[in-house]
This record gives sequence, structure tokens and C-alpha cells, in this order.
Amino acid sequence: MKTINNNILTLGQFKDKNYGKPGTEKRDKLEEGYENFKIGALIHDARLEKGMTQEELAVKVGTTKSYISKIENNLKEARISTLQKIVEVGFGGHLELSIKL
Repeated sequence: MKTINNNILTLGQFKDKNYGKPGTEKRDKLEEGYENFKIGALIHDARLEKGMTQEELAVKVGTTKSYISKIENNLKEARISTLQKIVEVGFGGHLELSIKL
């Protein structure tokens, strides 16, 4: 007979338990931090896929290596216009945004 572990939580249950329900201040801060982290990770992965250094990307976009590093490491939030420039000018791609309700 298989034993069921009742202590296992889904990610959503864990966040509800430890950070509160969506819409609470603590939970909203967690979710906001994740979105910023995700953007930095996406830029980092795209840069590596293109075989570029932070310095090369910075020169192409007209900014500094330090600024690119801060975005990738979630130390600085990038404006949408900056993200668009990184994706389109730096990577030769296309930035797509969506809103899901």
C-alpha cells in the first residue's frame, strides 16, 4: 500500500501559506520580484544563445556592461523601451508583451 505524504504542497499552496493570498502586500512583492528575475534570466539566456558578452551587448545597445549585468542579476529594473532596444537592436529579435486577465 502506498503511503500518502500530506505535508507536500503545490507551489501555489506554499505561496499562499508563506506569503499570503494573491493581492496581499507580501504576496504581491514576491510575484513582482519573480517577474523581474524572469526578465533578467531571459536576457541572460538570449545573450548566451547569441554568443555575446555583456560588454558586446552593451556596446550594441548603447549602454554599459554594468547596466546589462544589473538587469540580468535583478539589481535594476529595465524600462519597456530599454527591453525593446536590447531585444531588437542587441539580439535582432522582436519583443512581445501580453496581458492575461
